[in-house]
Amino acid sequence: MTEEQSYTTEEISKLLKISKLTVYDLIKKGDLVAYRVGKQMRVDATDLEAYKQRSKQLQSPAHRAAVDSVPPSESYSGTGSDLTNHTVHSAASATPLSRETFPASSSMTGNPLSAHSARHLVITGQDVSLDILMRYMEKQTRDIRPLRSFMGSLDGLISMYRGESDLVSTHLLDGDTGEYNLPYIRKILIGWSYVVVNLLTRPAGLYVQRGNPRGLQNWTDLKQPELRLANREKGSGARVLLDEQLRLHGIATSHLIGYDVEETSHMGVAAKVSSGEADVGIGSEKAARLVGQVDFIPLVQERYDLVMLKKQGNEAWIESVLRILQSPAFRQELQSFEGYDVSRTGEILYEV
Repeated sequence: MTEEQSYTTEEISKLLKISKLTVYDLIKKGDLVAYRVGKQMRVDATDLEAYKQRSKQLQSPAHRAAVDSVPPSESYSGTGSDLTNHTVHSAASATPLSRETFPASSSMTGNPLSAHSARHLVITGQDVSLDILMRYMEKQTRDIRPLRSFMGSLDGLISMYRGESDLVSTHLLDGDTGEYNLPYIRKILIGWSYVVVNLLTRPAGLYVQRGNPRGLQNWTDLKQPELRLANREKGSGARVLLDEQLRLHGIATSHLIGYDVEETSHMGVAAKVSSGEADVGIGSEKAARLVGQVDFIPLVQERYDLVMLKKQGNEAWIESVLRILQSPAFRQELQSFEGYDVSRTGEILYEV
């Protein structure tokens, strides 16, 4: 078998003449497909070429003219009951996970299996627990190749509805019911068979500057004047959490300076607060610990769930994932991260 050429992130940065941070951002957004070999991220030559071709198409005069002719959509600031309208907007704006983006013919660098014997499995989400899950899957399920897309919870569910993702992680609060995930999943995955299983529960809340100079302690404190916000992108669980709390507490988005400026990760938000560019941000506790020089105010325990499509050919790996989640070894590894509650890890919450 001829092994396909692959590149490290450093090699990609040199080839494209961009920084390594930009390369990682492209990977997080799902624009550039990468996979992990040990502790190193690699990109296959075919995936790099596909990215370059898409970039050329997006910069073509014909494409720019088509984009300029589309009227801007309104952003979402609603609840699970308003999801039908928002789904249309997100489906149009989300980066598609086409077969070109995740080519079924790519060979597996660092893996003795041939491309023909390994099936690509698209997993969406950003939490470090997914890295651990993928590592267990690669060890126990040798006929699949997990591919990671770092899109947010809502866009992940929409990509699953379109048949473009196989395993989606989600932490979406429905403010009217106080329920996590299921109100959104039921509305989006109409016509699909799927299973929802808990991965973990974790604290979410406010990132504030060290010492909390603005004295922010709860959601109502976001009414303070001249408050600078570091916000997440539309479709992320943290953005939905913020928008729901603003709606429930009667706080206009226009009241927050920087509401329309978006970061694509918890780390990005925490870093804005740590540097003094923002007074507050929304996210998980782990990012605050990693960034440093930022305090975390826990306000909710958010349920972080996995959704898996029950379509033909998925039965074996779904059973494997359930065994992994329910194994003492996996749960013990998750417990090593402070703040992760694994008391319901592996519990099937809903199935249709």
